[in-house]
Amino acid sequence: DRYRAAMTPLLEAAGGFFRADFRVSEALVADDPGTNRVFVISFADEASKDAFFADPGYVRIKDEHFEGSVASVCILGSWETTA
Repeated sequence: DRYRAAMTPLLEAAGGFFRADFRVSEALVADDPGTNRVFVISFADEASKDAFFADPGYVRIKDEHFEGSVASVCILGSWETTA
């Protein structure tokens, strides 16, 4: 929750947003049976995504609030749509 609160203003400034956010009570299939959170972050384009994740402010927030509280991360996919 602290990670989300701290990073959301930077995410929104980069044109990104949370498309979905779930607390998982039961995983039927998962590489990590301890998975308890799934979320989808969207950006207008790949350049915006890359700039956000490279932003020094975001990196500090991630180091402070995310790294110590998350045992594993699985990126399920990434894709780009065209209008």
